[in-house]
Amino acid sequence: MTSTKKSAAEQVAEVVPPTPPKKREGEIIDAAAEIFHRNGYADTSVQDVAEAVGILKGSLYYYIDSKEDLLYRVLLEVHEDAGGILEQISAMTDVTPLERIAAYVKRHVEYNVRNVTKVAVYYHDFDLLSEDRRETIRQHRRQYERFLENLIREAQAAGEVAPDADPRVLAYCMFGTMNWTYTWYRPNGRMSVAELCDMIAEFAVNGLRNHRESPVTSPRGDGGRRASDAKRKRG
Repeated sequence: MTSTKKSAAEQVAEVVPPTPPKKREGEIIDAAAEIFHRNGYADTSVQDVAEAVGILKGSLYYYIDSKEDLLYRVLLEVHEDAGGILEQISAMTDVTPLERIAAYVKRHVEYNVRNVTKVAVYYHDFDLLSEDRRETIRQHRRQYERFLENLIREAQAAGEVAPDADPRVLAYCMFGTMNWTYTWYRPNGRMSVAELCDMIAEFAVNGLRNHRESPVTSPRGDGGRRASDAKRKRG
C-alpha cells in the first residue's frame, strides 16, 4: 500500500475552500468600483483590479473580457440595486400616493449616500461605455423615470398634486435633488443619513403639494399680467 504526499498548496486547499464564483464576482465589481473612483477609469488597469482582489490577471479574465466589462458591471449593479427599491415601493399598497413618493425618495437618497463610490462611478464614467452599452443603461434610467412619473400621476388622480402639472418635469426636478447628494453629503457632518432622507423627502413632497395649492408667480409672470389686465379694465 502506497501513500502520496500532498503538496502544501493541496493541503491548504482542503482546509480553505475556494471562493464561490458569485461571491468572487461581487468582490471584483466592488474592487473595480473603488479603484475607478480613486484613480479614474482611464488610469486603472485590469492588473490593478486583479491585485486588489488577490488573484492573477489571467484569472480575472474568467469573469470578464475587458476592462470596460468591469465598468459596465458596476453600472448594472447600481441599477439592480435600484430595481429592488422599486419592488419595495410597489409593494406599498396601503398608503397614499404622496406617502409612496416620500418612501421612494428616502430609499433613493439613502442608497446614493451609502454607496457613494459606485454612484460616483455611475455618473462620472457613463460616457466611457460603448454606445450599445450606454443605450442599455439609458433604458434602465427610463424605467426609473417612468416609475416616479407614474407615482406623480397617481398623486394627481388622488387630488394631491395639480392635474395640469407635468409629471416628467416634476420627476426630473426630484431626481436632480436626490441624485446629486453623493457630491456634497458627508456622513460625519452635522446631519445623519436618516435626517437627510427625511428632509429631502419632506422637501420633495411639500413641493408637489404646494404646487397644487398655490403656483409661484413672478411680477412679470402670469400673476403680473393678470394684475395689469385688471388695472386696465378699472381704468
